[in-house]
Amino acid sequence: MSISIKTTEEIDNISEEEGLRVIEAVLFVSGKFLNVQEIVSLSGFNTILVYDFLEKLREKYISSDSAIEIIEKNNLWKMDVKQQYSNMVNKLAGGNTEFSKAEQETLAIIAFKQPIKQSVVIKIRGNKAYDHIKNFTDLGLIRRKKFGHTHELSLSEEFYNYFNLPESERVGEEDD
Repeated sequence: MSISIKTTEEIDNISEEEGLRVIEAVLFVSGKFLNVQEIVSLSGFNTILVYDFLEKLREKYISSDSAIEIIEKNNLWKMDVKQQYSNMVNKLAGGNTEFSKAEQETLAIIAFKQPIKQSVVIKIRGNKAYDHIKNFTDLGLIRRKKFGHTHELSLSEEFYNYFNLPESERVGEEDD
């Protein structure tokens, strides 16, 4: 990645505090994982600045001993409540979630029936489940393993981290 004259001018014209506030607002309002290009698009900053602000913002939350944290997983970024506060927040949270009701139902079937063949999930949930499975795979929430003419689906370690679930709340796991 090269630094252009426009980039250096942009760096000179943006105060770090303002940049951090903009990125913080983007993450706060989105409520879901965003890739860097989405953050670039929403903030109007270039990629170099976005990475810099994300790292500084993450460090700010770590050093301030906040109940909030900035999470980076597979180059996707999200602002979230730390695990020790997630149970309380989940009780307070309304019905708005990052996943649609249909996506939640597809993920629930995978979670409770794992390992489950993708073809079985499609029979139960219909063809839209292909999109759900792709989304969950892209987020690293499920593992897909070739199984004959279909795939075998199971929850990944990332699923438990994503939903802040402790070891004691893991369901349907089998040893690999």
